[in-house]
Amino acid sequence: MFKRSHTCGQLRQDHVGLAVTLSGWVNSYRDHGTDLIFIDVRDRFGITQLVFESDGVSAADMEAADKLRNEDVISATGTVRIRKGGPNPKLATGAIEVVVTSLTLLNKTDNPPFLPDDMGQLPNEEIRLKHRYVDLRRPRMQSILGTRHRVTKIARDYFDENGFLEIETPILYKSTPEGAREFLVPSRNVPGNWYALPQSPQLFKQILMVAGCDRYMQICRCFRDEDPRADRQAEFSQIDLEMSFVQREDVMEVMEGFARRLWSQALGVTVPPLKRLTYSEAMERYGIDRPDTRYGLEIHNISDLAARIDFGVFKSALEKNPGTRHQGVVKAIVVSAAQGAERLTRKILDSYSEFVKTFGAGGVPVVKVNAQGVFETGIAKFLEPLRGELTDRLALKPGDLVLFAADANNIATKAMGELRQKVARDTGVVPEWGKAWNFLWVVDFPMFERDKESNRWVAMHHPFTAPRHDQQQAFLAADPSDEEAIAAIVSAGYDMVVNGSEIAGGSIRIHDPAVQGKVFGLLGLTPQQAQDKFSFLLEALRFGAPPHGGVAFGLDRLIMHLVGTDNIRDVIAFPKTQIGADLLTRTPSPVTDEQLKELHIKSTWTPNV
Repeated sequence: MFKRSHTCGQLRQDHVGLAVTLSGWVNSYRDHGTDLIFIDVRDRFGITQLVFESDGVSAADMEAADKLRNEDVISATGTVRIRKGGPNPKLATGAIEVVVTSLTLLNKTDNPPFLPDDMGQLPNEEIRLKHRYVDLRRPRMQSILGTRHRVTKIARDYFDENGFLEIETPILYKSTPEGAREFLVPSRNVPGNWYALPQSPQLFKQILMVAGCDRYMQICRCFRDEDPRADRQAEFSQIDLEMSFVQREDVMEVMEGFARRLWSQALGVTVPPLKRLTYSEAMERYGIDRPDTRYGLEIHNISDLAARIDFGVFKSALEKNPGTRHQGVVKAIVVSAAQGAERLTRKILDSYSEFVKTFGAGGVPVVKVNAQGVFETGIAKFLEPLRGELTDRLALKPGDLVLFAADANNIATKAMGELRQKVARDTGVVPEWGKAWNFLWVVDFPMFERDKESNRWVAMHHPFTAPRHDQQQAFLAADPSDEEAIAAIVSAGYDMVVNGSEIAGGSIRIHDPAVQGKVFGLLGLTPQQAQDKFSFLLEALRFGAPPHGGVAFGLDRLIMHLVGTDNIRDVIAFPKTQIGADLLTRTPSPVTDEQLKELHIKSTWTPNV
């Protein structure tokens, strides 16, 4: 019977002379003849070199060692000595080796589909996900799982120190289809009725505040039946938090402290006080509500100058939607010579016009500044009357390139926000991972936005977000038919952004039933529909609800940043593919007619013939 005395990453020079037993997977095999064999044995803690010498082990063990191959599982007993031939600086255990006296083969592997070696050529992701148990053996994946563990421990420790209680909330939930598409679960005991898997614990965390729990936290699973993407899975994790008797500043202070603690302990990075941008500033300067501020390429509104020249594209854009928040605009981005403007060839610039068309814009007019400071190419002749003023406004220098968008404000803003990020990638100005960390808060979001498909109001955060404290009376007094008045209401929401990625979002919640009722009305819910969907919350708000607010950190996105990957599947032990499939367990998968009958449901799906 084997018993491991040390891990494969534990032994050092001060262990020399000690009898040890190591267990793990064969990482590599080197045969130096019939009398000498080297085996590197690996576990999640590291790698240690084993030495089999014919005069130190039995003939049977020497023969068994000679037959070992990568990923066999073994246990070996021996004595630690200084590594002959000098240390291996690539290994933490590289100063020593273990001279084996006995070997136990614990499991002989089949030929593995690939070797879990970060230095070698890995197969495509489909094969790795199908054999995830092999993929997770890679040191990189073991390190990521270790980071995930440490992050959750840091979170629990920090929030425990700050008076939070960790409380579980239900997984079988009430369907409240006001946000993303839900996963539904049929009830066997109540035929024709359904549970939903929670998109978040939002309603229960608010009820916990009504219940007097004061500060709640949970590392929870959330479910949204949406198409996955690089930073999103249908099944994901949140660090979920809520606080009572707080204002926006109180919540943001505690959560900023957590981000500072996390980056300090996980990466040794000191996070300075977080800068703040209002939603309108973020959209005006960066074209997106989660801006990456590590590089320039800010957006400039030059509508006032553009109105003075006879260029049809600008003129027709400026005539759109006069007097509304979607008034036509002309916006510009300057790509400086120092930022690599010369990399943007004519072919690339032409592709930008096609790129912005996917966001509803008509194209990307351009102009270059030559060595003499004169505009050339593109729309230079139209801009010549504005050359001096544009040069001053945009601080143009020889070699700079200016990209324009002209359309309704919402379309031009979206197009330029997306184009700005593409230009940054194309010119190589986005810093490498770990070179810069730019944190900021985005605040003062609109409470509502118009859904283009349904042409109705939807909550920008969620239906339980309160108006900013100075906006509540204006909100209650606003005429629901006054679109501009409703659009102008500012919420008490806030998002934490790092390097262009939203890592946390939250708000002060509605604790006044009158405010909550008006929100539901604007979202198109009748009083009866609101009662049917949210009766338990509405009732709770009438029984002594304190002011409260909270936030949720996306755990998976936090890990992505901390380990330097842009693929969420790298940081989840058993992820789904882009179509929501688990290749390891072959799910989703069919169920039997008997199972469906027991649940009182029948499938209407028929396979394509």
